[in-house]
Amino acid sequence: MRIILAEDNDILRKSLSFFLESKGFSVDQFSDGKDALDAIKENHYNLILTDINMPGISGMEITQYVRETLKSDVPVIILTSSGVEQTELDSFDIGANEFIAKPVSPAVLLVRINKLLNTRV
Repeated sequence: MRIILAEDNDILRKSLSFFLESKGFSVDQFSDGKDALDAIKENHYNLILTDINMPGISGMEITQYVRETLKSDVPVIILTSSGVEQTELDSFDIGANEFIAKPVSPAVLLVRINKLLNTRV
């Protein structure tokens, strides 16, 4: 299973990528939203894991592009340090499947990823 991870925090991105790879996932990681979106346009991913606030293009914009322009139903999990309820509601309105507040528990993230991927098989 191939995951794209778009997260501008280097430590979080690298640690989540390492964790997911140790669980058997192939992870393409990006620190910039525009680079991540370019990769999404060119490759097939089983899941998109994106931070909301990133340089270039936000996670919300990535999600919106995937849903509206690419017409893709690939699962999207949005990560954010924002505790604002409206941000979470907006994420679901544009098509995100899950919303996880930082700090991210790798174990909880894995359960949510497996839940999304297993329902698609």
